[in-house]
Amino acid sequence: MERLPTSPGEHPEKTDASPEPTYSATAGINEQGTVTEWSEGARRLLGYAASEVVGLPAAHLLADGADTALRLPPGLERWSGTVALRHRNGVRMEQGVLAHRWTSTGGTTKWSVVSAVTAGARKPLDDALNEWAFTQSPCVLAIFDAELRLVRANTGMERTLSLTEAEMRGLRLTEIAPDPVSDETERNMRLTLETGEPQYVDAFIRSPGVATEKRGWATSLAPLRDPDGRVVAVYLAAHDRTAVEADRREMLLPDPADQPIIGTTFDSARTAQELADIAVPRLADFAVVDLLEPPPGGDDPSSRPGAGPVAARRTAARSILPGNTEAQVGVGETTVYPPLSPPVECLAAGRGAVYGRADPGIARWVTQDAGAAWISGDGTHSMMVLPLRADGITFGLAFFSRHQHREPFLPEDLWLAEELTTRAAVGIHKARRHTREHTTTMTLQRSLLPHTMPTQAALEIASRYLPAGTGAGVGGDWFDVIPLSGARVALVVGDVVGHGIRATATMGRLRTAVRTLADVDLPPDELLTYLDDLIIHLSADEADQDADAEAAGGIGTTCLYVVYDPVTRRCTVARAGHPPPVVVSPEGSVYLLDVPAGPPLGLGGLPFEAAEIELPEGSVLTLYTDGLLRARDHDIDEALDNMFEALIRPASTLETVCDRVLTAMLTHPPEDDVALLIARTRALHADQVVVWDLASDPSVVAQARRYTTDQLAAWGLEEAGFVAELVVSELVTNAIRYGEPPIQLRLIHENENSTLICEVSDASSTAPHMRRARIFDEGGRGLLLVAQLAQRWGTRHAPVGKTIWAEQSLVGF
Repeated sequence: MERLPTSPGEHPEKTDASPEPTYSATAGINEQGTVTEWSEGARRLLGYAASEVVGLPAAHLLADGADTALRLPPGLERWSGTVALRHRNGVRMEQGVLAHRWTSTGGTTKWSVVSAVTAGARKPLDDALNEWAFTQSPCVLAIFDAELRLVRANTGMERTLSLTEAEMRGLRLTEIAPDPVSDETERNMRLTLETGEPQYVDAFIRSPGVATEKRGWATSLAPLRDPDGRVVAVYLAAHDRTAVEADRREMLLPDPADQPIIGTTFDSARTAQELADIAVPRLADFAVVDLLEPPPGGDDPSSRPGAGPVAARRTAARSILPGNTEAQVGVGETTVYPPLSPPVECLAAGRGAVYGRADPGIARWVTQDAGAAWISGDGTHSMMVLPLRADGITFGLAFFSRHQHREPFLPEDLWLAEELTTRAAVGIHKARRHTREHTTTMTLQRSLLPHTMPTQAALEIASRYLPAGTGAGVGGDWFDVIPLSGARVALVVGDVVGHGIRATATMGRLRTAVRTLADVDLPPDELLTYLDDLIIHLSADEADQDADAEAAGGIGTTCLYVVYDPVTRRCTVARAGHPPPVVVSPEGSVYLLDVPAGPPLGLGGLPFEAAEIELPEGSVLTLYTDGLLRARDHDIDEALDNMFEALIRPASTLETVCDRVLTAMLTHPPEDDVALLIARTRALHADQVVVWDLASDPSVVAQARRYTTDQLAAWGLEEAGFVAELVVSELVTNAIRYGEPPIQLRLIHENENSTLICEVSDASSTAPHMRRARIFDEGGRGLLLVAQLAQRWGTRHAPVGKTIWAEQSLVGF
């Protein structure tokens, strides 16, 4: 072998010693062509010591009497080529050099010149290195012949497929690793043989022996040519991008549990903007998100836009440049994609694609759509279009482009974009579904809550309902005002556990049940017992259909039921797990009504107790749900103090009191629904109510009619006397014939309602019922007659006995 000279004048000569290793010779030359630096490798190459060269013109080192230095064109940053150099002993040497222009922080510019000096004959070593590089490469390397049969495989491929080269040699890839990815790779290998152009495959393949593990591989297929340029084989190189993509994915797509970068709210526009913001500038230079309005086919999973024009609303945009200069369509505006354009094809196919600027589809789109003209005007060279799909529904698309990044989008970029758009699509779909459900729930709830307060004389009423201001959804809070017999009125407030349409539906069931039970005049504690049984039955019915049957059935629902009688001015209250009402007396004192705390509805087996209190006329009774007390910035005691203070302040109307309470209690949007019901009591005085005790004797029927006629005359209602006499006669007769003494007749005149109420009470608990009399029957027509003459009638039971009542409208008399 040869060795390089180690001293001036020494020439290389043959030797049996091992060749010296390759070394680098470096020198520094300033802009004036003067040598400023000289390395030990340069001394070994040309024989000059640093003291002999530094400070001299570099031209002195050139051979053939060259009189010019290494003069390089201005502005050039790098140069490479072969230069004839002169050794110190005068020998001419041609050497390949590489020169870089370098500017220091102080502004001094110089050229750094370097040359690799190879020792002795290296051909056998180079051949060995080439072989080692192929077999030991960490990448998967393989060579397939013209019949696509494996000729060579490195250890990377052996390790990946768990097969030796000898076991794979002569087999096709589809025979070595049967998999759809192998079929696709083999099709691309054939294209490489036929066209001589490299091909790329990017896919996940299942790891041998691991049923659930898939790894991502980026595969390049290159032609191998003979000296005549003919393609004789295909070179396959693949690298595992799983680890690399995991790093990129971690950068672009943090764990949602740690940082929910996309889909942070139930706002589809914000979610779309979050997608654009995370993609630019880390993945793309420009991004837009367009949503189809409304989704084609509604929620039909088989629905997908066709090949025709597609209209979409620009929902989000983000550019690396200020002002989104690339966008021709502003956020909130509508754009129409022409047929067969890449966005339409993407929507129709349901999968994303990468496009280059010269792609025929992009060129056709630019010519068809003026809104796409920016693609050819701002240097855009690479684009990705991806559909937004969730639950099988396509409802939008995302478009990404690059014009500042020099690199085009690669398959792994498409994979990352798919990850991003999938997260965004799920978030947008949830937001849309939440909006629809919220709208449906609000509509259902509005239909179930009272639209207007019923006309009655016992109470002055004002109410408010506020849905929750958070993303929890509409709850099941409700209230109602129910006129009862005898001029009494029932007030009810309830809170169904949970939120959403199911809680609202349960609320509707309860409100209907309360009205039905109130119609038969059940006492408050008995009514809550029936509601408790109803909740238990609802939960049992849904136990087999829903794991969350308790919430679905309403277990844990609270309710407060109040009955006020304006004749006696007594208020009867029972509650099931609900906060007690607040009372403000006419003189201005405020207190919580002491009502036994019953359990929430649906628990079963526990009794409910009622409390009875006499309220002076003009007392204010306040019923509410616990959402009013659960403000974020104060505790319950402080909340009650604020409520008391708002209630005792003088106000001209109850509407003002409602507004004042909400203002004092809610400094933020409520976290739970709020129902508020405020009532001021009225009283029916002696000039509106008369009572007669009657003997259990048929002869008193005529006397009862006379009492009625005289009282109606005193009230100025003579014209209503005929109907009233008939009703009184029938009810008193039934009480004498079928009831037990004592018997009592009561007339109530509600001026505001223009209603006359006739009530007959006796000590028997047997309730009458209406039947249709046959032709020759002497009885059975009395209650039928009452039902025809009265506006409404019914039976009310007491601890002892019952009361039959009938209401007669005085309108028109």
